Amino acid sequence: MKTKKLSLKRLAQAGIAAGAISYSGLVMAADTIKVGVLHSLSGTMAISESTLKDTVLMMIEKQNEKGGVMGKKLEPVVVDPASDWPLFAEKARQLITQDKVDVIFGCWTSVSRKSVLPVVEELNGLLFYPVQYEGEESSKNVFYTGAAPNQQAIPAVDYLLDDLGIERFVLAGTDYVYPRTTNKILEAYLQSKGIAEDDIMINYTPFGHSDWQSIVSRIKEFGGEGKKTAVVSTINGDANVPFYKELSNQGMDASDIPVIAFSVGEQELSGINTGPLVGHLAAWNYFQSVYTPENNQFIEQWHDYIGDDDRVTNDPMEATYIGFNMWVKAVEKAKSTDTDKVAKAMIGVETPNLTGGTAVMNKNHHLSKPVLIGEIQDNGQFAVVSQTDGVVPGDAWSDYLPDSKNLIADWTDPVNCGNYNTKTKTCGGQTAQ
Repeated sequence: MKTKKLSLKRLAQAGIAAGAISYSGLVMAADTIKVGVLHSLSGTMAISESTLKDTVLMMIEKQNEKGGVMGKKLEPVVVDPASDWPLFAEKARQLITQDKVDVIFGCWTSVSRKSVLPVVEELNGLLFYPVQYEGEESSKNVFYTGAAPNQQAIPAVDYLLDDLGIERFVLAGTDYVYPRTTNKILEAYLQSKGIAEDDIMINYTPFGHSDWQSIVSRIKEFGGEGKKTAVVSTINGDANVPFYKELSNQGMDASDIPVIAFSVGEQELSGINTGPLVGHLAAWNYFQSVYTPENNQFIEQWHDYIGDDDRVTNDPMEATYIGFNMWVKAVEKAKSTDTDKVAKAMIGVETPNLTGGTAVMNKNHHLSKPVLIGEIQDNGQFAVVSQTDGVVPGDAWSDYLPDSKNLIADWTDPVNCGNYNTKTKTCGGQTAQ
């Protein structure tokens, strides 16, 4: 079996350059359930997304070893949108209309998800999105298994305020929708906590940004004016490597100006000398270092599947794991892969978190999850320094934005709406049919 699995992986890698490949179909019967995998395997986001492709393939393999779903084998269809946001939409359309997939696991950046969203809504496809994001969205065709802002950004800032006594904030992000919207929420939240506008510095850089010298110098200067300062980072992709290197070059360690990141986990740190970064922070719903029987089993399965005991796990992998297991349960509950039936069956589905407790899919298509703050260690792992007491339900719409505070998402009767205004009693967009 080991030889065949490696052979199939090589065939998949060879086929990705051509655009797509349904490689388990080489050895399976035609009557399968097709699973689309829509993650960047090249370009600036490959550092993060390629691992999620492998995670989906591992979950498919494990499920097939159990007999598949409804007696059918799962057949992966892998495409490479290559960190090109319009290409995400094209590949999603291809997966649904040509490859006839029943579900898609994919996207990392919000701009890629926003590109795919109108496609899955038009074609009534089903997308599982496994990464923390800015909120302000709920679609009947999307299940959000990563963190909403109230499950990551807000608790992270609370930790900086309450535990570290931070008085000045640098909001540093990649220039696209997730950092801009998250920082808009955080700016309003910080001001509601009494932080003055002059004590908030906001900076954006393009994807793949590499020259951080002047920006880090400005951050250092901003933090050297007598008030305790921290950086809240929504920098995405491979730009994180030179960013952290420049922090080290300029002697900026966590005791001076701590950085708390929302898009840096074990995978991103595996390419960095983490010695100088010890003490900097990240906020996620999962860390590899958390000891539970479920997490130990997942790590062991991952190492066995990938053939490398040094490969790390991370939060979006857990979100993929949770979403995949929930989808399997919903399909079996609905006795169908029909999008509308599966979406209805998803509400209330539960599955174990890897860090303890239970993930629940709520009416707004967001999960209830624990929130953890981790401190970078010299081995590239995180030591948990703060954790919520139990799980936090994901909020699709922020209480801190004027246009959102009266909105809720509820995909059950009688509301059946992703942006329902509780004051006007009206639905502002897509409704369930």
